[in-house]
Amino acid sequence: MEANTRSTGRLPAAFLTPGSSSFMDFLSAHSPQLLPGNRVLPPVQGAIEIPHGTTIVAASFPGGVVLAGDRRATMGNVIAQRDIEKVFPADEYSAVGIAGTAGLAVEMVKLFQLELEHFEKVEGVQLSLEGKANRLSTMIRSNLGMAMQGLAVVPLFAGWDVDRQKGRIFSYDVTGGRSEEHGFAATGSGSVFARGSLKKLFREDLTESQTLTLVVQALYDAADDDSATGGPDLARRIYPIVTVITDEGFRKLTEAQCSEVVRAIHDRRLEEPDGPRAALL
Repeated sequence: MEANTRSTGRLPAAFLTPGSSSFMDFLSAHSPQLLPGNRVLPPVQGAIEIPHGTTIVAASFPGGVVLAGDRRATMGNVIAQRDIEKVFPADEYSAVGIAGTAGLAVEMVKLFQLELEHFEKVEGVQLSLEGKANRLSTMIRSNLGMAMQGLAVVPLFAGWDVDRQKGRIFSYDVTGGRSEEHGFAATGSGSVFARGSLKKLFREDLTESQTLTLVVQALYDAADDDSATGGPDLARRIYPIVTVITDEGFRKLTEAQCSEVVRAIHDRRLEEPDGPRAALL
């Protein structure tokens, strides 16, 4: 809904009327056609190739949670983009990683960010982590029509729970069904292989540094067996997006920090190509 301020210098009444703290409810009431799930797709003959993003992994440690994603987007058997970003901050204490139809997923993340910001401005407090996970579930469910036409979005959500004082991870299905994952999780085409790696190496007492190594190792293992997952590209300096959420808030690893983790794993894999048999570095 556009604000026409040129003629009167005033915002429309809809912007000044008290209402729901949900931005999606506001759009539904005043401009429902702007919601992604309300769009009507034209009929198409045959399948169309659209960039898809994979793979997202997450793991918790006593002081927080790590969320990471590879950088490859595929379009059928073609690499559509080598350096796509799939992990974004949702707010100060949470992040979301996207898998599925890349364009719709990025749009959903931006709407989710706006939803959380709108709630905080209207209510004066941040939504609880549980509430954030529920809001994202509702947004995914509203995209079910698109998902039934092959345009699915399946994110992974993680954050620091201020009330419980611990990191938490939530996974979703295309219907918006939400599940809390304990310890670790993965989604996307390489998730089966990444989850297997996480399962073998995860421990409850990992440090933050060890958890960073764990998630990057899982992405390495996923790239080994899934062609849609891109492994770290040392020649082009394309590294996974790795984020950490603790009681101090959201933090994204710099290229230099991520490079250090990647190179340590790379050197180890030169000695053990099938992955480490011993403890984490």
